[in-house]
This record gives sequence, structure tokens and C-alpha cells, in this order.
Amino acid sequence: MVKYWAMNQRKGKVRILVIEDDTPVAMMIVNLLTRAKCEVVVAQTAAKGVQLAEKENFNLVTLDINLPDGNGVDLCRRLKANPRFSGIPIVFVSGPSGQDLQHGFDAGAADHIAKPFAALEFASRVLAHLHQPKKPVP
Repeated sequence: MVKYWAMNQRKGKVRILVIEDDTPVAMMIVNLLTRAKCEVVVAQTAAKGVQLAEKENFNLVTLDINLPDGNGVDLCRRLKANPRFSGIPIVFVSGPSGQDLQHGFDAGAADHIAKPFAALEFASRVLAHLHQPKKPVP
């Protein structure tokens, strides 16, 4: 799936913002997505994620729910309130938690991938969101 997608991606580099405080997990995500020919930018705090999101353009965001300086669900809600991000998929990558999971979807998340995750499933699910048409900005 990853190789097929990489050979058939749209023109231009796909940019993904990874907001993840766990360095080994962040590096695994970077490795998987760069192998799929994506450009990946990592923020290890909610504040840095917001800063990057406000000044750069991304096609997708992966987001941890538990960050050292904030809650990923609140950050998702904040990003989705911004017209630039209303049509950008946000995929939570976090431990399994029923209530947090529901709150994440209520905040506008497109998907949730539970840690630990299988590499192929992670890449396939994240990349699938890039093929879905963007929602129109109101």
C-alpha cells in the first residue's frame, strides 16, 4: 500500500505535521511517512504545534492526546476552528481510551490509531485520509 501510494501521489510534496511528545514514537512516525515520500515536521508540544500550524501549510496532522503542555482534544478543536484547518484531516495517535476517543471525534478528528500500532496499518490509515476530498471551507 505505501509503495503504491508513493508512486501514485499527487504532484507536490505532501506535508504532515506530527504533534507527539514521545521521541521514539515520533521518530517511528517520521520514518514511516518519509518512506512514503511525505515531508514530515515534528512538534513535541501543543504550543509548538500551534506555532507551526499557523505559519506553515500541511495536508494532514497526527496528534497525541496527552501532551506535556496541553490536551490534544483541545488542540484539535482549536485547529478545526481555524478556516485553514477545517478541511485538513487530524488523526489521533494515542493510547486506547474510550472517553478521550469519543471527545477526539467530537472535536473533529478524522481517525484514531491506538498505540502501539502496526507499521503497515498506521501508514495505510494515515495515507488513506490524504486521498479523501477536502471538506469545503464554510
